[in-house]
Amino acid sequence: MTFDDEWSQLRAAAADKQSTRMRLNHADSGGAASTSSRGDLVVNQDDLGRVGHEAYMLHGRLKKAGDITRGAKDDGSTTKAATVLSSHHFTIGDALTTTAMVWNDQLKTLLQACAHISNHLDYTKKSHTNEDAKIAASMARRDGSAMPVSEISKYYK
Repeated sequence: MTFDDEWSQLRAAAADKQSTRMRLNHADSGGAASTSSRGDLVVNQDDLGRVGHEAYMLHGRLKKAGDITRGAKDDGSTTKAATVLSSHHFTIGDALTTTAMVWNDQLKTLLQACAHISNHLDYTKKSHTNEDAKIAASMARRDGSAMPVSEISKYYK
């Protein structure tokens, strides 16, 4: 194969890859006419706030309702039952203790995930607000008036 042939094949493969990448930039409408020509994900600040608040509320409910094994002052019914059964040499006492430990570990993991989601969305909301303010400040003239479209289009060339 000559250099020119190989070069042509590589260019054609790159063009195919580029067109595939461009096609994947939006959702396929399934052959029907699309109602929206935009392929961008749009998230409003209110959406982030609502999801973050729901994660926070879920965390509170899980913390209260999920702590069924310990009870007040580590003497919940599950812990008491496991201790009493183990003291009478029932093997189910150890199994119940293991079950309670696994339950608590899983509950802690789920609580951490809810807290992480809530905190991350709060941070994202604040960060996007700050970034929007920075962009607005950088896109304004020194006197505070809006930058004309002809000037903005220079940034995209």
